Amino acid sequence: MAGEKACKHTFIVEHLDPELEEWQALEYKTIHQECEDSNSQFILSGLTDPDNAHKRLGLPMTSLQQQGVEKMYPTPEARRRVCLLDPKGEKDICPEDGEEFDAFLFGGILGDDPPRDRTGELRSKGFVGRRLGPEQMTTDTAARVTRIVVQQGKRLDEIPYVDRPDIQLPAADGESAPNPNESVSMPFKYVKGEDGKPVMPEGMVKLLVDDMDKGIDDLLTLRQVASSRPSKDYDDLRRHIYEYASSVEQST
Repeated sequence: MAGEKACKHTFIVEHLDPELEEWQALEYKTIHQECEDSNSQFILSGLTDPDNAHKRLGLPMTSLQQQGVEKMYPTPEARRRVCLLDPKGEKDICPEDGEEFDAFLFGGILGDDPPRDRTGELRSKGFVGRRLGPEQMTTDTAARVTRIVVQQGKRLDEIPYVDRPDIQLPAADGESAPNPNESVSMPFKYVKGEDGKPVMPEGMVKLLVDDMDKGIDDLLTLRQVASSRPSKDYDDLRRHIYEYASSVEQST
């Protein structure tokens, strides 16, 4: 990408969860692609089953490791060259950190809302911390912001963001056009794309729709609505549940 430094960094996500959820898979594939595009390396470490992750993610085995980051960098000297992106870090990340560190380490749980201090599991291993700001970010956003800072030389306050966006979902009938009555409020901070929209992994909106559909369909099945109402009433009720779910998320 134009304007990026020629130096190569390693971006490591220490996968701290026993399962590999679909939303995590989308984020990890996005990080890998953006690392590849910027001449950087991506490593997903701490995996319970790298072979299964390879099948799920389609990433090269060289990017998938069972060993934890503490074994990858076993000495204090080695760990001083690894930056842990940590809400409780010593200071904010800055462009100069691109020269100070060779690798940037993320816990694969940055997308929790409310945030949990599970990054402390990595902090306790002696890695130097840097902050990305007080707002909660998804893991791919954290990696993206870090890359923009250390490779493009921008400071955190120079990056355009979208904070807690409302994502318009496709219409209930499966059409690609967004339905103004169906949206979900995302409790995270994203980089703003050139189109003014939050930069998200490809397929994430579809996953949101599928998850919401599953929850709504389960609710409708439990209440035996689908079998007892005409199709138009079913669609109207489905839309109202979408609106109710969105209003609850926005009020919490």
